[in-house]
Amino acid sequence: MIALLVLGVMTLLLAMVPAHAQSVADFYRGKTIQMLIGYTAGGGYDLNARVLARHMGKHIPGNPNIVAQNMAGAGSLRLANFLYNVAPKDGTAIGIVGRGMAMEPLIGGSPTQYDARRYTWIGSVSDQVSLCATWHTSKVKSWDDMLKTDFTVGGEGSGSDPDMFATMIRSIFGVKVRLVSGYPGGNEINLAMERGEVDGRCGWSWSSIKITKPDWLKNKRINLALQMALHKNSELSDVPLIFDLTRNDRERQILKLVLSRQQMGWPFTAPPDLPKERADALRTAFDATMKDPEYLAEAQQRRLDINPMSGAEIDKLIAELYATSPDVIAATKAAISEGSGK
Repeated sequence: MIALLVLGVMTLLLAMVPAHAQSVADFYRGKTIQMLIGYTAGGGYDLNARVLARHMGKHIPGNPNIVAQNMAGAGSLRLANFLYNVAPKDGTAIGIVGRGMAMEPLIGGSPTQYDARRYTWIGSVSDQVSLCATWHTSKVKSWDDMLKTDFTVGGEGSGSDPDMFATMIRSIFGVKVRLVSGYPGGNEINLAMERGEVDGRCGWSWSSIKITKPDWLKNKRINLALQMALHKNSELSDVPLIFDLTRNDRERQILKLVLSRQQMGWPFTAPPDLPKERADALRTAFDATMKDPEYLAEAQQRRLDINPMSGAEIDKLIAELYATSPDVIAATKAAISEGSGK
């Protein structure tokens, strides 16, 4: 009886060893990774995710297939909550969320269900400069017009760039903007501009404009009124940078806390608590893809900007931002929540 009991225990232990010691390649071989996209199809987030999905799998041990799927809602807040609370924590689900989602629990006004510091940040394709742009028929065509004339912009939901940036410039600078929120993605806001439902949109990435609306630029269908980033884009020398318009240190501190998100312009993440070896494999694969000649060739063909930020660098940036003094955080929350969505 004792011999049989010992044999049974040993058999059970031996059966458990392969699962515990399973290599990353063994785990991923034959599997499919879901690449979830927090926005509707056709925009910058969607395009960056789909191009990455076509190339990243060959750099992951076991070469899993990566399938892109849109999960739009509330400026990608729906996906942020899903990745944190519902998605499998085994390395088979990754996603691209709005660059503002990392800061939403700290300074946003929506009921988040995640701690951004615990995500498995994989990397960002490039940094971004966002703009306020209006339709060519709008009376508002410049920064000076924004200060004098009432106009409307489309938004996607609390925490998204269009909503937060519009509220911020109204609160800090007195811009006469009214936010019309609830659009599922940038394409829908663009349609609203064409139909005359709104005058324009703020928080629109320059690279996304160049990719998705080159004809609008060529034919002067939109007015570029304001750059919102930490640094000015050399291609937009005639468009004012919001930092150059600040009047005191308080305004500069608020803008820095809000606009630092632009450094991680197209952020990819996975749920928290992934097995370390798989998290490391995903991060390494992302970094390798950013140097992959085939990926870079397609990125160039599709006019994607590539200036990557690693997952470790995103971790560091988020930690620094969350260490901001409480008084600056309070001032920022007040600035970006005042009359939000009205």
